[in-house]
Amino acid sequence: MPLRRTFITGIGVVSPHGDNLDDVFDRVFAGESAVRKVEVDANDANGSSCDMLLSPVDFGPGQLIPRVSRRFMARASKMAVVAAHHALEGSGLLVSGAGPAEAGIYMGCGLGGSDQLQAHYERYLADPPRSLSVAGALRIMPSGPASHISMQYGIVGPNMTYSIACVSSAVAIGEAFRAIRHGYLDTALAGGAEAQLNAGALAGWRELSVLASEHATGAEASSRPFDAHRTGLVLGEGSVVLVLESEDAVQARGAEPLAEIVGYGASSDAHNLTEPCPVGQTRAMRLALEDASIPCERIGYLNAHATGTVLGDRVEAEAIRNTFGSHTEKLAVSSTKSVHGHLIGAASALETALTVRMLQTGRIAPTAHLTDPDPECDLDCVPLVGREAPELEYALTNSFAFGGSNATLVLRKAFA
Repeated sequence: MPLRRTFITGIGVVSPHGDNLDDVFDRVFAGESAVRKVEVDANDANGSSCDMLLSPVDFGPGQLIPRVSRRFMARASKMAVVAAHHALEGSGLLVSGAGPAEAGIYMGCGLGGSDQLQAHYERYLADPPRSLSVAGALRIMPSGPASHISMQYGIVGPNMTYSIACVSSAVAIGEAFRAIRHGYLDTALAGGAEAQLNAGALAGWRELSVLASEHATGAEASSRPFDAHRTGLVLGEGSVVLVLESEDAVQARGAEPLAEIVGYGASSDAHNLTEPCPVGQTRAMRLALEDASIPCERIGYLNAHATGTVLGDRVEAEAIRNTFGSHTEKLAVSSTKSVHGHLIGAASALETALTVRMLQTGRIAPTAHLTDPDPECDLDCVPLVGREAPELEYALTNSFAFGGSNATLVLRKAFA
């Protein structure tokens, strides 16, 4: 069977910048930061709290999720179901509250219901112990977002969850793309969900010493990828779901595609649990370009994984130069994490959605707050101000993770 083309026909977002993709992109393009200080329980003997830099979502499921269903959902699952609703509605595939029955569901989620896990142990370890919820174990599952999307919208196709830290949703989208391209499916919902902004999960991140400190100009400027004075990453939350369809399915119903997925590459560093490796990252990018059957010179924009850690940004810059050679000088590179933070299992999906909008609008979002570029990240990082790029046709988006997992997607502007 010949390989089939795969198009994105719907995108639903629940993000730190809101739940309307047009508005979200406009805010990201303008460099408007969603990062702020949030009071978090310090979990010490004094019962005190502390302020942390986070990129949270102002979220409530409203009437989209029945009350009885919410009892079995963690925050990440609720956001995923709402994002899926927006994606299906935007694609025209939501009919009488149901989605396409035979579609596949491919979701990424790093930690699952961490909020529910914390609540469970707080009750279990209380003195005296408090009664536990019968739904507690079910809310914790990382597969919760995918499972609840399936049940909410009557989708009976393959239901897959990828839990690979920060590449979770990139791999989910990539594997859904492969399933459609090779004829296993005509339609898939793919993306990610993450909600780790609770005291227990945040305490673990603090111990890693990778979180940003507040910038002198304010909390909103604290996520500073590629900047010489960056201090680390800012954690965010949210969910993004994409509707993917084969070319035949798109044509059969006269749908208007938003963009095309043309390449996917994945690799492992086999190097170090927390230290990134340029060799593995280069391999993922090269595999994605080979999969897309295009030379690197066709790529006009790269959405970098760059989280704002000193080593991570420098290693990615090196890998980009290794991959693109002399074309690097003509390549626009930016990190939208500078305004929405790092959504871990949902990060790749949000960055893919924003890259789709860049292809659609011919506008490249900036790396906000990049006032003093690190000379070791000597790329065209689109500092501070977004850029018009009407000729933009191909874009690449990178995702790299603790554990040495790497995933890259290549997108193409959708032509009528």
